[in-house]
Amino acid sequence: MSVAGSVLPAAAAVALVVFAVRLATEPRRLGNAVWLGLALLLSALWLLRTALHLDWLTPVLFGLLGVVVVVVALVLPIALLVNGVRMWRREGHRAGNLLSLGLGVGMIVLEVLFFVPLGRWGSALVTIAAVLACYFGFLFASLLVYSVVYSRIGRRGGFDAIIVLGCGVDGDRVPPLLAGRLDRAIRLHQRETTPPLLVVSGGRGPGETVTEAEAMHHYLREHGVPDDLIRREDRARTTEENLRFSAALLPGDARLVVAVTSNYHVFRTAVECRRLGLPFHATGSPTASYFLPSALLREFAALILHYRRTTIAACVLIVGVGVVLTILT
Repeated sequence: MSVAGSVLPAAAAVALVVFAVRLATEPRRLGNAVWLGLALLLSALWLLRTALHLDWLTPVLFGLLGVVVVVVALVLPIALLVNGVRMWRREGHRAGNLLSLGLGVGMIVLEVLFFVPLGRWGSALVTIAAVLACYFGFLFASLLVYSVVYSRIGRRGGFDAIIVLGCGVDGDRVPPLLAGRLDRAIRLHQRETTPPLLVVSGGRGPGETVTEAEAMHHYLREHGVPDDLIRREDRARTTEENLRFSAALLPGDARLVVAVTSNYHVFRTAVECRRLGLPFHATGSPTASYFLPSALLREFAALILHYRRTTIAACVLIVGVGVVLTILT
């Protein structure tokens, strides 16, 4: 076996071991997603290199790579554009609803620029932009995969308290997204032999006639949850405040606590719990499929901002290497 042939499986094994150790010690780390992504990427490269030595398999691999290129270069941008228009129409004209549309447009523009003669430095800038896109694409895919892993390994019961994170109300009405979180909390509540305390968290935002906590309290009461098992936290406006303010309302004997949110928001909630030093678990409720792309992009952006120093350093490194290579060649 060549040196390259032995390095790839060894590197993949090391990344997988590091991921397993980190997962066992603290599953709420953002870095776990990166190590899992590296392990999967190195494993895929190793399998690809091994398979290329099999003559009968080479055409199949090139066919699969062609499919992947078509999906990433054509299908994905178009799907993002369609989803962006749908979000704009159904969820309102807020900046957060333009993420999938903006990403789709950006991908198409970048792809077109590859076929435009821009000169040495113009082509270099396009290449650097493509490398940055691959970097962020790798991070996003890693986070997406690990979010699924995290949601499958979470604790299923035995909770002393349940915190429900708010996400906006329509006047005084609980919208479907928030109702999904509350329904998930009710199911968890009903599973326990000793019904746990429910804390509903959320302040009053623009266009809301009551606080989110008040609307959620009313919803829980209508669905049979006793009033003495509900506490309201009605000041929070962010995920951090949801968790921090709700923690202050918990009884001292509440050892196992779960924060209920939407499925796309679970991992960021878990990361936020760890950052705040709160030993909470996190679980999620289903989300409408059309809402997921923009929601996942928002979560990704929020997590990247949490680690902005690392992100800036990586971007500076990529740009710097690209500039140096352009000067030297």
